[in-house]
Amino acid sequence: MTPEDPHTTAGKTRFYQGENNTQPLFCIEPGIPCQHAREQSSELMDCVRHLTLVGVMESDPRMVWAAHYLSALAKALMDDAELGMAHQV
Repeated sequence: MTPEDPHTTAGKTRFYQGENNTQPLFCIEPGIPCQHAREQSSELMDCVRHLTLVGVMESDPRMVWAAHYLSALAKALMDDAELGMAHQV
C-alpha cells in the first residue's frame, strides 16, 4: 500500500463451485493493496487466455477446467479490489 493509494481489498468476495454449495472454495483476504490485486488478476487472466487456447486446440479438458478456476480467482480478486476502492476514502 502506498501513501498515494490507500485502497485495499475488502475481503468479502467468495467463490462457490456447484449448485447450492454453501461453503466457499476460496475467498479473498482483506487488506491487499487494490493495485496489487488488480495486477495479479491481469496476470491470472493471461494464464487463462493461454490455457483456454491450448486446451481447446489440443482437446484437453483439464486445461479448460484449470482456466475456469483461474478465471474465477481472477474475477474474485478484481471484484474485491473494486469493493475496496468503492468503500474506502
